[in-house]
Amino acid sequence: MASNSGSISQVASMATEICTQIASIFSKPTHPYPSPLDLLVTELASVASQNGRVFLYGVGREGLMLKALCMRLFHLGLSAHFIFDMTTPPIAAADLLIASAGPGGFSTVDALCAVARSHGGRVLLLTAQPETGSCVKHANVVAYVAAQTMADDADVAGDAKSRPLLPMGSVYEGALFVLFEMVVYKLGEALGESPEAVRSRHTNLE
Repeated sequence: MASNSGSISQVASMATEICTQIASIFSKPTHPYPSPLDLLVTELASVASQNGRVFLYGVGREGLMLKALCMRLFHLGLSAHFIFDMTTPPIAAADLLIASAGPGGFSTVDALCAVARSHGGRVLLLTAQPETGSCVKHANVVAYVAAQTMADDADVAGDAKSRPLLPMGSVYEGALFVLFEMVVYKLGEALGESPEAVRSRHTNLE
């Protein structure tokens, strides 16, 4: 029993440290960029008011976070699509692309943002490198998430023998998940979507 208690205490301590690291991201200043929460809610509410569509894209674990957001936007009643899904429609002038490039740039993200702009779509870029990232030039607006990514994880690793609790881009990816949960909550309020209405759009093919 004592051994089990010790294990539970260690797990709780690790979980607390992870949550603390991610929570600290949201106390960092983003000036001159707007609050990422306010920016996302404003942009998404605007698209919804125009009956526009929302497209989302990210690579790797960033992409998984954006897929989770895409699902919740659908539950909120928006026409939401993750790029490269087989049913993805064309982007047009009333539509919004939300793309993530935590370290600043990925070749696919750069290309897709450029294509979206060329077809009149609006581009919101999530990034931790708003000044140097290659994707920024394609964005209409930038959501600055001030978190560690693979672009700078070596700078904060310290002792080469130490093992970080949140390596590489984990802080940024975790921050995206938390940010998106806040966005869904605030956007649901703005759109007047009740919990019952949101739940009614959940699939029953499970």
